[in-house]
Amino acid sequence: MISCKKALDETPQGVVSDGDLNTPENVEKMVIAAYSSLGNDHYTSPYTSMWPYGSVRGGDTYKGGDGPGDISEFHLFETFSLNRVDNGLADELWFRLYVGIGRANDALRRIDKMDDATYPNKSKRQGEMRFLRGHFYFLAKILFKYVPFIDETIPQTAYETISNKALSNDSLWGKIADDFRAAVAQLPDAAEQAQVGRANKLSAKAYLAKVLLYQAYEQDENNNVTHINTGKLTEVNSLCDEIIQSGHYILNTDYGFNFLTSHENSKESVFAIQFSKDDGTPKGRLDYGHALNYPMNQEYGCCGFHVPSHDLINAFKTGADGLPMFNTYNDNDVAKSGDYQTNTFDPRLSHTVAIPGKPYKYAQGFVFQRSWARAPEVYDAFASLKEVVTPDDPSFQKVPPFMSSSKNWDIIRYDDVLLFKAEALIELGRQNEALPLINQLRTRAAASTGMLKLLNGIPSANYGMTTYQPGVNCTWTQDYARQALRWERRLEFATEGYHFFDLVRWGIAATYINGYFTVEKKRSAHLNDAAFRKSRDEYLPIPLNQVNYSRGLYQQNVGW
Repeated sequence: MISCKKALDETPQGVVSDGDLNTPENVEKMVIAAYSSLGNDHYTSPYTSMWPYGSVRGGDTYKGGDGPGDISEFHLFETFSLNRVDNGLADELWFRLYVGIGRANDALRRIDKMDDATYPNKSKRQGEMRFLRGHFYFLAKILFKYVPFIDETIPQTAYETISNKALSNDSLWGKIADDFRAAVAQLPDAAEQAQVGRANKLSAKAYLAKVLLYQAYEQDENNNVTHINTGKLTEVNSLCDEIIQSGHYILNTDYGFNFLTSHENSKESVFAIQFSKDDGTPKGRLDYGHALNYPMNQEYGCCGFHVPSHDLINAFKTGADGLPMFNTYNDNDVAKSGDYQTNTFDPRLSHTVAIPGKPYKYAQGFVFQRSWARAPEVYDAFASLKEVVTPDDPSFQKVPPFMSSSKNWDIIRYDDVLLFKAEALIELGRQNEALPLINQLRTRAAASTGMLKLLNGIPSANYGMTTYQPGVNCTWTQDYARQALRWERRLEFATEGYHFFDLVRWGIAATYINGYFTVEKKRSAHLNDAAFRKSRDEYLPIPLNQVNYSRGLYQQNVGW
């Protein structure tokens, strides 16, 4: 070997240089890589629907699984008082969100250096990457409050100098809003965006409205809502008007269509994560974020997480006037008695919760059984329906020992836009204008019984609800309208992962969650140690690993 006069100079296979990526063809692939991060979560740190952090912590669901020790980190989230700064799954979540941010930044860095002649898609791809980066930062913001904001203009060598407290709470919201403002300016109209999975101008306006709605509830350093910014709410209202008046989106005729593969990318879907199977890869691009949430029966097999709470089930009750039972819904626990005929119910109950003895996911011959529950003695015997599919659904895929599907998952729907507008109007003192928006959703919900199959001639529940009719069944003051709006948001998006973040935005998380624990502890012993500490538990702690990696540059959240 030492006598050899020639050198071997070969490019290693599987290796690509940084410069090789700076071509239009490869930049397009970098853009797709950024999109893929939308659904690249894992069942241990899901962010497709944020169910462990928004539904479980918001009182919509219990953690589920085989008891508190099964993915115990989620139990720490659920109980609040037991959570720690070294919760490894919070650290994993932080990391995965920054992978998404990093991919968007990497693509933007390359796109920015190209001219329009070389890369005709330059402007709209910049808009798409600003949209995606805004999405990941939005999730990080509502989870951790203070995170380092790094964009494509900051060299990697400077990352270690960016503190998570470099920006104030409001300034960080402003940076996220700026990404969506840029996306609005650069993205094509919805009708001109040929590929349905890509962001468009209207979806960017919807996400901007969402960000501004959160930003409008201004918080101090102790997480107290100190002021509601009417200017931000006015902009939310205007953005929603532009979306509504475009005529591009409408409500599905049946609420349940939003959770079926046969209706994905419907006219109600504003922006959705696109999943797939049989796409040339071994298992497809599947929804692993919900892989734990199937029942424990022969057709599935695992794992019984994300179990609807008694509190949520009772919240679907309606009174004699056809309206929610705001103050008395929890007095009689129908989840315990199993009596769904004495009271009347909002039909969204049966689209959201699998109940023993009732058809599972609209399949009359496929009846949910108590034996399908993983740990009924701990979490009772219910299951979450929206994210799952039946075993014969074309999208279903086993990934032993777990279950998954290629069903898309909506990040924003048109019903969300209607309630963004309604909330803004109510807080602006224009509650009368919000009334028809809320009633539009209630009318749709009341009519959404066509897929709810009868079993032995008996419906799953005694459905009965109506709209708000001032002077007839309610007095539509601002306070009453606010209560109606918040109730509507909970039922419309129950188990979809955002309820807790709504509570924090409104400044009522401590009162609400501790009230929930007072009642729910009597129903489920796994919550015995649960307690919400005001001015701490509104946000997760900055993961200890991240503080250590930053060599102390990152500052811990208040109370931790």
